[in-house]
Amino acid sequence: MVGGMESSSEGVARPGDEGGVVAEEVPGQVPGQADAPAVAREAVAREAVTEGVAAQEAVTQEAAVPGAAKPVVAIAPTSLSPSRAGDFMQCPLLYRFRVIDRLPEKPSPAATKGTLVHAVLERLFDAPAAERTAPRAKSLIPGQWDRLRESRPEVLELFADDPEGERLAGWLSEAEQLVERWFTLEDPTRLEPAERELFVETELESGLRLRGIIDRVDVAPTGEVRIVDYKTGKAPRAEYADGALFQMKFYALVVWRLKQVIPRRLQLVYLGSGDVLTYDPVPADLERVERKLLALWDAIRTATETGEWRPRPTKLCGWCDHQAHCPEFGGTPPPYPLTVRAAESEAGAQGRMGPD
Repeated sequence: MVGGMESSSEGVARPGDEGGVVAEEVPGQVPGQADAPAVAREAVAREAVTEGVAAQEAVTQEAAVPGAAKPVVAIAPTSLSPSRAGDFMQCPLLYRFRVIDRLPEKPSPAATKGTLVHAVLERLFDAPAAERTAPRAKSLIPGQWDRLRESRPEVLELFADDPEGERLAGWLSEAEQLVERWFTLEDPTRLEPAERELFVETELESGLRLRGIIDRVDVAPTGEVRIVDYKTGKAPRAEYADGALFQMKFYALVVWRLKQVIPRRLQLVYLGSGDVLTYDPVPADLERVERKLLALWDAIRTATETGEWRPRPTKLCGWCDHQAHCPEFGGTPPPYPLTVRAAESEAGAQGRMGPD
């Protein structure tokens, strides 16, 4: 427990310059980073739980999608997570497709690998410190892969055309390499995380509700808090470090507003390249992030009320699953509901940390 923070015993399934918002590089989608789309997809998968909570709280209407067997549910946004903030900054129409229309997306090998590696690193800390070795971590991969297939059957599509299992074996071997590399960056025998896969949520004075999932929280004997996030891709170039830290500053803001404690350090561990990026936030940093999020939320609310979600073409469009619905590619978006009203604010506690 970190000052009353609650964590899940089973963890969580791994889950533009618009409207006056200042443009910023999208978290996890750094120019020049080869696996940027996979990082984005991994974030989408990991935040499936938070989006599921939002869906339960939202007021919904049905809107038929051309070619779909059943109508999908259009959801009025009720909260903001780092990935959803990144979606809107990258392309407001992509945000609409993911949050309002909830269009399905195909799993990718790289993003699913990231989900698997996160699960292994989380579960390794169940073992006593002396037993947290690389061989033990690698031995967890088959079991965690089985659990992932059970919780997300759609990942079976990844290897449907691999009857001999050769591609699957190579893919699992790559996951092992990422896990092994982690041991060159951190020593788990010297770590005792206060929290793993910590769900955090708070409501700002403005009424904006922020939520997300923190990979790991460490607390020093002197009380300083460190927030750690694992990335299975490569570290960004130095000029894009600020964009990569956006997600971590988001989490630090949530913890600060919820617990009145500013994390001493934010740490990104890049398993793809073997780099560790750290940053020590100060109040002015987090206040700037809060102002940016408020401006972003105003733009999202305006788009929700007007139904105007502008596409913002970038090089990342080539990896988008929604080209068939995007006007930039000659597609037509699903019919937008005529009225979508925001869900009423929740009564009760100011925020949450831990299981839903």
